[in-house]
Amino acid sequence: MNEIKIANYTKEEVLMAVKGVHLTFDKPILRDINFAIHNIVRPHIAQGQVVSLIGRSGIGKTQLFKILAGLLVPDSGSVTLGVDQRTVAAGDVGMVTQNYLLFNHRSVKENLKLALRHGLRQLSHAEQEQLIAGFAENFDLTEHLNKYPQQLSGGQRQRASIIQQVLTGHKFILLDEPFSGLDALMIDKVMALLQKISTMDELNTLVIISHDVENALALSDTAYILAREPGKDGSTITETLDLMSMGFAWDPAIRQRVDFQRLVDQIKHKI
Repeated sequence: MNEIKIANYTKEEVLMAVKGVHLTFDKPILRDINFAIHNIVRPHIAQGQVVSLIGRSGIGKTQLFKILAGLLVPDSGSVTLGVDQRTVAAGDVGMVTQNYLLFNHRSVKENLKLALRHGLRQLSHAEQEQLIAGFAENFDLTEHLNKYPQQLSGGQRQRASIIQQVLTGHKFILLDEPFSGLDALMIDKVMALLQKISTMDELNTLVIISHDVENALALSDTAYILAREPGKDGSTITETLDLMSMGFAWDPAIRQRVDFQRLVDQIKHKI
């Protein structure tokens, strides 16, 4: 049996805290949602955070996404953000939705420049050009910079949208079903991109909302399972997976491990 090596890390200050969130429309949707995202510190590594909220379709993930983004106010409870733990408001976090927030009448490069004007405004024109060119090269978009979003494939639009949110300067980025509709090769590229973004800055924090158990777990340091409990209305966090202490975090070959696949199968039967 192979020995599981657990990386050296510490959990530091809380970066996002979700406390007692309830949401009801015609019936209870979310019930007593509680979790916290901590700053993960590893020696000699700029280690950001990648957290997944995993649940099946229709469980309330979209509503929770909107609450975390400050776009929907829950009936009760709170979402606080940053080292000062202020109440989250619209615009505080970056969002990569399934329809991608790109302006169709602007080229990819113009979309990215616009993001920079809202984010890293202190950069000179030459520095902005260099930064955009670097991102485009790293994420296979160089030849597509002068195209319009409707001329791109779904994977290309997604990569442009992720880069756009990074350039706005957001440390927190929410991603709604980032693996949906992508083939296996593109999923690997997107996962590599997200991993790279998470290690660009120690406070960079990606929150993935997904029903894709395997890929979400493979990328995350922590995962929360959103499901319904027997006899109770509304969805809640039914399980917390500390993938770091389990020895599953930050392993590029994690999907090839038998013990990881066993965990994936267990979670699939629970959601």
